[in-house]
Amino acid sequence: SNLQTTNAVMVLFSEWTMYVPYMLNQPLRYSSNIFQRFGFSSSTPQQNDKEVHEPKDQESTAHESNGTEDLDLSKEDLVKLVFEKDELLTSKDEEIKDMKDKVLRSYAEMENVIARTKRESENSKKYAVQNFSKSLLDVADNLARASSVVKESFSKLDTSEDSSGAVPLLKTLLEGVDMTDKQLGEVFKKFGVERFDPLNEKFDPDKHFALFQIPDPSKPSGTVASVVKVGYMLHDRVLRPAEVGVTEGGPSEEPEEKSGGE
Repeated sequence: SNLQTTNAVMVLFSEWTMYVPYMLNQPLRYSSNIFQRFGFSSSTPQQNDKEVHEPKDQESTAHESNGTEDLDLSKEDLVKLVFEKDELLTSKDEEIKDMKDKVLRSYAEMENVIARTKRESENSKKYAVQNFSKSLLDVADNLARASSVVKESFSKLDTSEDSSGAVPLLKTLLEGVDMTDKQLGEVFKKFGVERFDPLNEKFDPDKHFALFQIPDPSKPSGTVASVVKVGYMLHDRVLRPAEVGVTEGGPSEEPEEKSGGE
């Protein structure tokens, strides 16, 4: 009847859903057993029985062969396997250690590259005006000389006998030269260029350039007694060393006394 057919189909569907995961992991020959239970197999009962028993026989044979293989492993074989595993683990540990060392070295090298690149970038910005500033040093020297000459000339004039009106002109010229020199110094300072005059300082070969020596026993040897050209610094870098004359023949500087007595 229709009711019996419907029940048979529902039972078949339920059994099918239960056997699907199992069938996916088994050979295809097992799928025919399910349909055989419900009369859908076209093979004879004898063939179906043979198919059912064959896998069991094969499984039992496989288990027996596996058991035989397991029993054939001697103690020496097991020890050998253990040693092989230990050697494999040791080699893997060494590979991991080597890879870790390479990663750390690469990371350190990358940090050094980043720091060096950052430092070079900062220096390129910091000293970008070096060549331009150096080319203006002669201009600054000429302004300083002009100011000195005008002051010297102005001091020698007799203002009471100035019938031509040269004194006001020289005064205006001196003020203009001094103002230009001052403005140039302010521009230099804005970009990190500063002038230094080492007169009466100890000679420093990193910042001074000795042109000649001056015999002067009243001052310690190695003292800057004359400045031909002032020096300039660009931040912490010497842009131009000061050209100086250094004393000789005077007393040598005494070394600093050690603190504390014997």
